Amino acid sequence: MPQNLTIIGLGLLGGSIGLAVKDRIRGCKIMGCAHREGSLKDALALGAIDSWTLDPAEAVREADFVVLCMPVSMIGTWIWKIAGHLKAGAVVTDVGSTKAAICYAGEAIQRPAHFVGSHPMAGSEKKGVAVARADLFDGATCIVTPTSRTDLGAADTVAAFWQTLGCRVVRHDPETHDRLVSLVSHLPHAVAAAVVAVQSDASLDLRGKGFLDSTRVAAGDAELWRDIFTDNRDNVVIAIDRLIAELATLSRTLRSNDPAALQQWLAQAARVRTSLDPRNADRQ
Repeated sequence: MPQNLTIIGLGLLGGSIGLAVKDRIRGCKIMGCAHREGSLKDALALGAIDSWTLDPAEAVREADFVVLCMPVSMIGTWIWKIAGHLKAGAVVTDVGSTKAAICYAGEAIQRPAHFVGSHPMAGSEKKGVAVARADLFDGATCIVTPTSRTDLGAADTVAAFWQTLGCRVVRHDPETHDRLVSLVSHLPHAVAAAVVAVQSDASLDLRGKGFLDSTRVAAGDAELWRDIFTDNRDNVVIAIDRLIAELATLSRTLRSNDPAALQQWLAQAARVRTSLDPRNADRQ
């Protein structure tokens, strides 16, 4: 486990990493870095970091582990900022929601330092270090994304780090990650936003818990999600087309007035969704 950790980007994820490390990795010193000092001062006051700097070179010079916690459109730039200042054996990872382009950029970090992409499936529609919490990663899945050029020891180090913070770790190559996450993360956000978009003032006046639960993620940061959709656009388009085909099946079933087929369609979705609830594990 790292003894000198640098977190670059102190929002919800960066702040939560700092708080979780404070809880779980004894003796680890945490340096914060960002492009403006406001979030760094807040993170220091919160106890998520021990010190901070605005200088990328200073931030990583003594670090044995670095986590990049900024929007996907900025991660490549920060990789280039720190690449020439890492000490031998340092391991760098990130929390980006897309991986192929980021892992390609990460190849700028050559041995004796190492880059390994990762993506903790944890977060919130809220943003900022003020909403950070130490238990954010408890029970979350984190995807570690080694490539054919990745040092296997460094990949193991990144996996162990996320496991220590409470994550279940799986491994996929970056391209597989982007394809799978387009279905399970990016598509649901697009659907939630679309469901909100088709409402009227009159229908929203009747909103209930089901509507609020199913569209919660639509309240997320529009700039952040613009970058995610843009970076993974080919996979997101394919996912949207698959959804359109599924909705067309439902539409045909309704038009044909076939209650048995409609119930079967609904029951299949209910079975899959029920199986995902850990409270139902003993019923499987």
